[in-house]
Parts: sequence; structure tokens; C-alpha cells
Amino acid sequence: MMQNMFRTGFLVRATHTLLTWVITLILFLHNTDLRKCEERGELLLPVLFFLLVVLSVLLYFAVSLMDPGFVLADSVKGSNEEMESMIPQSSTPRLRRCGHCLLQQQPMRAKHCQTCKHCVRRFDHHCPWIENCVGERNHRWFIVYLLVQLLALLWALHIALSGISPSLTWALWFRVNGFLLAALAVVGVFSVVAAMLLGIHLYLVSINCTTWEFMSRHRIAYLKNCGDEENPFDRGVFCNMWDFFCICRTVAWEQTYDRNTPNSV
Repeated sequence: MMQNMFRTGFLVRATHTLLTWVITLILFLHNTDLRKCEERGELLLPVLFFLLVVLSVLLYFAVSLMDPGFVLADSVKGSNEEMESMIPQSSTPRLRRCGHCLLQQQPMRAKHCQTCKHCVRRFDHHCPWIENCVGERNHRWFIVYLLVQLLALLWALHIALSGISPSLTWALWFRVNGFLLAALAVVGVFSVVAAMLLGIHLYLVSINCTTWEFMSRHRIAYLKNCGDEENPFDRGVFCNMWDFFCICRTVAWEQTYDRNTPNSV
């Protein structure tokens, strides 16, 4: 039973939810700006902060439970003939057979995830914190989640700092502010992590590259023969951002690769 709980991500999601609401409760109960606004009858800021926290939790579960773009064997087999007629095979690296889930042809930019036991389209990485892969279908929502989470964390950081009370001795100061200091430490660490992840993913999106491709470029068949600065999927920052955030569709990356590589026929 415990193995099933770990495998389905129940404990990770429960920990995230519990930690979020415990810290939120600490910020509301201590003598912070939130508490002062409540005492003055000014409920706008407390309500907005609460709604932002709720939104971050909802986005967390949406990204965590969403299909990241699992490749179904039937859909791949059904598209083989059409793909072969549209893509000149002489100029495109031969599609791989996945030795794990036995796909006859693994789509370009897809990768098998050992944890999820599936091939994932436009695989970016497997995130242990959401206990799910980040891929073609949920990558944009992962970035939106990071943005909302970062805003909530920075606001929580400001609120926690506003509640630190002075005391006559260090021992009394730690006793009075202990819970707020613990909340500050947790929020501070997660703020740095969220900011770094958001910056990294926005950069990768701007050049139409995934974390897996960036880290393992020298081992990927369709990239290892390209130059160090060459990316066959890069269409410019604006087009990359527009396609990523505004266009929801399954992309045949083989076509893009064939058009943009120098050795295309």
C-alpha cells in the first residue's frame, strides 16, 4: 500500500498542500500585515492573497494530474504511412523504436520516462515535486504555475517579514518569532528555486529547446550532428513564444527539422 502511495505521488501532493496551508495559516495568525488589515476591516489584501494561494494550489494539481503528452502506440502506428509520405526520410534522422514501451516509431523530441513508464511528446523533464512529466501538453501550464507560485511566495515573504517583532533578548525573540522564522526559511528557499526554474524555462522556450535536449544534446540523434549554437526548431523568440503559449496542437517536429536543417533535401 505504501509503495502505491509513493508511486501515484499521493504523499508528494499531500505534503505540498499541507505545507502551503500551514504557512498560509501562520501568516494569517501572526501579527503580520494581513492580520493588521483584518483588524482594521480592510479585507481586500487578505482576500487577494488567499485567492492567489488557492490559484497556485489549483494550478499545481492541474499540472500534476494532467496528461503531459503520453504517446499512444495506436496513434503512432496510424500515422506512420502519412508521416512517411510527408517527410523525406533521406534527410531526417530515422525515428527510433522505443525499447521500453515497444513503440514502432518514437516521435521526434519524444523520450521514454522510466518513472511514468510512457514515452512523452516534446519531453522536457520528469519533475519529482509534481510527480509527473513535463511535456508537450502541460509544459505551458507548468510555466504558468511557476509564475503564480513565485508571486505567491514573494508576497508571502513580504508578509512574513512584516510580522517579525522585536524583543529584549535573543532567546525571547526566537521564541516569539519562531514560527514566522520557519515560514521565512521555507518560503525563501522555494522562492529562489521557483525564480530559477521560471527563468530557465522561459529562456529554453524562447529558443524552442527542452531541458532534456539542452542537457543531453551530444547524445540525441537529431541534434548531435548540429553545431553547438544550431537549433533546427528555433524560429525566433517571438514565434517560439507565440507557438508555445498560444497554439495548442500536436506538432510533427520531423517536418520542422527537415525544413530547417542545412542538409535537408
